[in-house]
Amino acid sequence: MADGGDEDREDDSVERDPRAKLLEEVAAQMDAIEADFGDDFEIGNFVTVVEVVRPDGAGIRVRGNQQPWVGIGMLRVAEKMLEGQDEPG
Repeated sequence: MADGGDEDREDDSVERDPRAKLLEEVAAQMDAIEADFGDDFEIGNFVTVVEVVRPDGAGIRVRGNQQPWVGIGMLRVAEKMLEGQDEPG
């Protein structure tokens, strides 16, 4: 999510349909985009990073709609944004 907020999420300890969980996150991201940018925008490139947890371990799934070097740049920007969230405000 753009704001990194968890206040609207259900308790993740309760098992939910994985597809529903991911779709809820995408919908929340869309709501945040609309709140920040209004109605005059279009979606450009994107990268999704999802942790997939199984009884035998976990993995990461990464998917994007652009050339790999663009995705890497977007991930670097996201890393800086996430690092900034830990700073005292």
